[in-house]
Amino acid sequence: MKNKALISLTQRESESNIRISKSFGGAVLKKVIFCFFLLLALFSFLFAQDEDLLKINSSILPQRLSRGEEGKVVLKISVKEAVFISPHPSFIIEFIPTNELVFPKNFFTASDLGIETFEDKTGESLNLKKPIEIPFTVSLEAKRGSHILEGKVKYFASSQKEGWCLKNTAKFSVTFFTRLSVKRKLPSLS
Repeated sequence: MKNKALISLTQRESESNIRISKSFGGAVLKKVIFCFFLLLALFSFLFAQDEDLLKINSSILPQRLSRGEEGKVVLKISVKEAVFISPHPSFIIEFIPTNELVFPKNFFTASDLGIETFEDKTGESLNLKKPIEIPFTVSLEAKRGSHILEGKVKYFASSQKEGWCLKNTAKFSVTFFTRLSVKRKLPSLS
């Protein structure tokens, strides 16, 4: 009888210890999960704020291109209210290399593109109200079909009202179609 009582008491203590460790482990696990989701929400908020600073609407003109034809990438950039984009230290537009399009340079700065600036009490800022046009030529070896041109804009933004400045990058992409035909330049009549 004594052994049964001792075994029963040992089982109860063991079950009690398991319940305590489960409840302790459960509480710790709940805290870890809560902290993880809190950090995830914080990062989502911060990255959503950055992305809303600069929005890029991109297009290619003309959208259907022949080999050897000239065209242009058109970027319409809108900036969040009370945010200014500085020409300094840099405002750079880069394209991810593609075999279908040939650009005159690997990257373009605000001065390369002739983007106007204005000055007010917050300092010098870029005037991004006009669309930015970047010329290219379709490669003579371009494959026929639909393609995607990807690029990014590196910029330095600031808000005098909110008291912050930030170096950031915004990505964009645009689709275009190339034909097999070759566009030949007409000789000049001069």
